[in-house]
Amino acid sequence: MNIFLLTGQSNMAGRGPLDTVEPLRHSNIQVLGEEGWTEASEPLHSDKPTAGVGLAMSFAQRLLERSPQATIGLVPCAVGGSALSRWMPGQDLNERALALGRRAMEDGELRGILWHQGESDSGTKSDATSYAARLTKVIAHLREQLTATDVPFIAGQIGLFLREDESKTYFAVVNEALRTTAESLYACASARDLTDKGDHVHFDSASLRELGCRYAEEYLRLIQEHHLPPLS
Repeated sequence: MNIFLLTGQSNMAGRGPLDTVEPLRHSNIQVLGEEGWTEASEPLHSDKPTAGVGLAMSFAQRLLERSPQATIGLVPCAVGGSALSRWMPGQDLNERALALGRRAMEDGELRGILWHQGESDSGTKSDATSYAARLTKVIAHLREQLTATDVPFIAGQIGLFLREDESKTYFAVVNEALRTTAESLYACASARDLTDKGDHVHFDSASLRELGCRYAEEYLRLIQEHHLPPLS
């Protein structure tokens, strides 16, 4: 199984309404839950009652277009509202992601870490300006602890519609940090032209579908450029 960790906050967990897009299902896309692996269907996360459409299903579907024989295992780790501080080495969500990752890797190989987070760190200058350095530590720690130094790490920009939220003054600083983080095997999917569901915080369902495809294209580009093996 090709394992992908889904990390970050609410836009990774998915807050898109389920009734505005066609559901995605495929027998080769599995999700890790309390009962083990089952065929994936949205919502993948159960962090909040509002969980819905996310980006991971369209990400996985796009990868299967390239490697139809592959089995993809999605590991939901994201928690809505979580600041980067909770993902730092030794903190609760970091430890939880490591535990889930190790459990998943009993059944396959870790092939990527998907990250969407930053809204909660856009409210203060100190959080925003330190974001790149702190994220770099998170990436290095996850790779080290999971013995996966060459696993791609794919992030995504936070929504440009955050400019309408007066509490997210420094969202552009965080987006620039996400775009330019100087890590190997790192890429950032653009949020250009994507729209929110009316709250200036969460992508709508169609945008999450598109964002997942953009994550997949960045992932495929990385493995080609770095001569990593395709999904098996």
